[in-house]
Amino acid sequence: MAPQPHGPRRALSPGRLRRTLLAALVTAALAVPVAGAARPADVPAPAPAPAAPLASASSGELAARYAAGRDAVRAAERSAEEYGARKRAAALHAMAGPGRRFLTFDGRDGGRSAEVVGDLAGADRIAVLVPGADTDLDRYARFRSGAVALRDELRDAHGARAAVVAWLGYRTPATGSTASLTPGRADQSAPALRAFVAELRAARPGARITLVCHSYGSVVCARAAEGTPADALVLYGSPGTGSDTAADLHTPAAVWAGRGAADWIADVPHVRLPLPAGSELGFGTDPLDPAYGARTFDAGPGGHSDYLVPGSTALANIARIADGQEPRHA
Repeated sequence: MAPQPHGPRRALSPGRLRRTLLAALVTAALAVPVAGAARPADVPAPAPAPAAPLASASSGELAARYAAGRDAVRAAERSAEEYGARKRAAALHAMAGPGRRFLTFDGRDGGRSAEVVGDLAGADRIAVLVPGADTDLDRYARFRSGAVALRDELRDAHGARAAVVAWLGYRTPATGSTASLTPGRADQSAPALRAFVAELRAARPGARITLVCHSYGSVVCARAAEGTPADALVLYGSPGTGSDTAADLHTPAAVWAGRGAADWIADVPHVRLPLPAGSELGFGTDPLDPAYGARTFDAGPGGHSDYLVPGSTALANIARIADGQEPRHA
């Protein structure tokens, strides 16, 4: 979700909350079709070759997966060039560069990928980074920079043998769109995240695995939590998870929540309103509310896009949680 000004907070009545959210939903529903012609998802790409589940993190198996991933990126780059999508082609060219390691890659529908930063074969700490809204192949560089910063913090500050996986495993919603206000995309993508983490657990059975979930990505992680073999969930910049309490996630993993002092998402109404066909509008209880039951950490003074900035309080504490340590409090 893109940064917004952080203004004074005012209590809203339930009736006003309902009207505010419904107005946002209607506005988004009208706006999205108009913008549809420029969607990143429109850029074509070939289907990648099918890959068997990752059975181990041996150097040979990982090398084969990384080579297949690079081939898929290059094929998508050629397709983007032929289509005339120069921005996409440039992004893909960078993604196919030396040292880049993709466990999975699919250039269709805005892009799906899982890129490893660090040495997965030797990692005893694995963080799976799950993005929020407005993340796709055209805007991938910022997402990856956060993964690099988290890996560096884990490695340099704590001495951990760490790998971070940037998991772009779903079609992220646009900020303010209908999809960003409802859990539909999260429900659709949760099985893929659950299966991916299960692969990592099978490949590195002794590693500590942490899901690091930003904004709408926290909804994805919450929907995937039950049955996902993770040791911890870190929800940051979260609009809510669609569950009233952390216990409702039905996970033995430790659930952590943090929010920067200047993050505009604090002003999002924490309600859940029923919609037709069994869907809901809004994501309910604030994960930082004591009633939710998550463990909280100090995320510093930053805004919605500042959590993984090198040197930040938020990054240091997220890395400590991923390392199995207690975060530092202000």
